[in-house]
Amino acid sequence: MRTPLGRRHRGPLHIGRYGEILSVLVRYGFGDILSYLNVERQSILKRLVGEQRKGRALARTVSRWERIRLAVEDLGPTFVKLGQFMSNRPDILPPELASELEKLQDSTRPFPAEEARKIVEQELKRPLADIFDDFSDTPIASASIAQVHKGRLRSGEEVAIKVQRPRIRQIIATDLDILFHLASLLERYYEHARALRVGQLVEEFERAIRKELDFGIEAAHMEAFRRNFKDEPRVCIPKVYDDFTTRRLLVTELVHGMKVSEIERLRRENIDTHEIAKRGADLVLKQVFDHGFFHADPHPGNILVKTDGTICFLDCGAVGILPPSLRYHIGVILYGVVSKDSERVARTLMRLSHRPVRSIEHLEHDIAEFIEEYSSLSLKKLHVAEVLQRFATLIVKHDLEIIPGFYLLLKSIVTIEGVGYRLDPDFNMIDNIEPHVRRLVRQNPRLKYLPYDVYFAAMDMASLLKEMPFEFKDLIRIVKAGETRIQFEHRGLEPLISKLDQSVNRLVFAVVVAALVVGSSIVIHADIPPEVFGISAIGIIGFCIAGLIGFGLLFSILRQKRL
Repeated sequence: MRTPLGRRHRGPLHIGRYGEILSVLVRYGFGDILSYLNVERQSILKRLVGEQRKGRALARTVSRWERIRLAVEDLGPTFVKLGQFMSNRPDILPPELASELEKLQDSTRPFPAEEARKIVEQELKRPLADIFDDFSDTPIASASIAQVHKGRLRSGEEVAIKVQRPRIRQIIATDLDILFHLASLLERYYEHARALRVGQLVEEFERAIRKELDFGIEAAHMEAFRRNFKDEPRVCIPKVYDDFTTRRLLVTELVHGMKVSEIERLRRENIDTHEIAKRGADLVLKQVFDHGFFHADPHPGNILVKTDGTICFLDCGAVGILPPSLRYHIGVILYGVVSKDSERVARTLMRLSHRPVRSIEHLEHDIAEFIEEYSSLSLKKLHVAEVLQRFATLIVKHDLEIIPGFYLLLKSIVTIEGVGYRLDPDFNMIDNIEPHVRRLVRQNPRLKYLPYDVYFAAMDMASLLKEMPFEFKDLIRIVKAGETRIQFEHRGLEPLISKLDQSVNRLVFAVVVAALVVGSSIVIHADIPPEVFGISAIGIIGFCIAGLIGFGLLFSILRQKRL
């Protein structure tokens, strides 16, 4: 596992944090950890025994998966983010646990306004009054990484001021050290952990959370969304004030609207929830299939609706990126499911996977069975979320490894479908997806670049032909100089070598036994003292040793039934 320099060695230094983590796990009914660590006998951790009693009581009333979610929430922001991150990976987690982790609430108690004011002044290197006419001490939102205050600039614009929590970087850095240390231990001692590439998952998570800690990256994401939707008047992405934005501070336009989950309020404002559901899903699908740059977490708290029906996307820290070729392949998969072309789906999955498939026939059979099962359902009964979850399970079954962008796409579509059903019970995601997929498959992005591909392939071939005589001349020179070396790599010969070693060892033992028998006979006939009952004692000892070795060799052969 690749880790930053020194990362492996810093994990064990955070003893206090390890104690907190262990205490939380025991409190939520995972006390079996104590028996593995043998801490019940250590007086320093006696308090964990009391926590263990509470955990056992909780385990009798709450399911294991729910207790994992509760423990993750109690462990703090890093583990909440990790839980949300892992909920995107149904290829690794059991479906029940992935479903439970999707409920994680990224919210926490706000920190004091005095600290928020101090951070703003530190980041902007100016007094607060020089920038803002008003700064509300009461936050309008509070999450694990940051909280948002309402304010007004000296120029008069109302703004949302997102302030990063104090010391959050140090907290996350400590927890990341611990996660890397635990991942290295798991990969060292558990083959299953090595197969799942636990260390690689932690690295992937580290990259994701460090991006969320840099509000400059989120500001860049928001500007990219604004460019992509510049011709869409019914879409709102808050304006970013770059002059007042840093890594720990994000100042944006304050959007007044209703959360998309406030159904009754939307209806009181005479907003057509059916139209909002359809248009919201269409906007997310346009991000996925047209832009290749999409909001990875479009849950109700991140979508506002203005009184005129304009849809506004907030919190753009988590995004997914799909290059044109990947978008095309995903479109082919979805189109293959709709058209019942199991062979096309299987071949496309193989192209996307980093691992070779064990059996293309079995994969194709399972896909055909999967398609047939869902094709018999009416569109109203067909839920894309369920279909995608089942599809992810099928990928796991055949040990295929799909790039992470696929799972972000899965999460985004599943989330927006859930929002659609809340707004309109008759909402159907298939109706929204199908036109995007058909257009994507018809407009194969590779066709546009085909002349360039042919041109560059021809240039590469011309360069190869031009250099070939010189390469061939160098090869002849090396052969004539006797500098060539040929290396052979034998595979699959280990069992044969092992049996050969065994046979040689038995032959050696047999020769030793024969030598002992012959030597002992000579000693006895030569009457070499000392003697026992007139027989040479050395000869008797030699016969005994030869007998023991011979019987041992015979027993080994009979036990393996290879006499």
